[in-house]
Amino acid sequence: MDIKLIDFQKHIDDRGSLIIAEYNKEIPFLVKRVYYIYGVSDDKKRGFHSHKNLKQINIGIAGSCKVMLTDGKEKTEVTPDNPAKGLYIGHNVWREIYDFSKDCVLLVLASEVYDETDYIRSYEEFLKSVF
Repeated sequence: MDIKLIDFQKHIDDRGSLIIAEYNKEIPFLVKRVYYIYGVSDDKKRGFHSHKNLKQINIGIAGSCKVMLTDGKEKTEVTPDNPAKGLYIGHNVWREIYDFSKDCVLLVLASEVYDETDYIRSYEEFLKSVF
């Protein structure tokens, strides 16, 4: 499965913490879109799709949530809850996001601009596309 945790550059001193993520270092693609998710009720779920081409990095800026990821064969759950780490998700990976804490802010860096034709929103269609 094309996922991995990325450690960002961390600079900490008595003034606080500074986290750096640079293209061609920690971020393996040119970022073309940035968005963040917040204010999600703890009983709501998001995601439920995969991408044909888009790659992304999810960063838990505050609070926490859980991300279930599958390539159709194996399944894993990741909790992005550390602003010094990013969750890289490659294309052809199904994701479901849930169990949001009240203070959760999930920042997403995407390799492409929004394109509805890049989404696969049916799990059955996703499975057909990867097998």
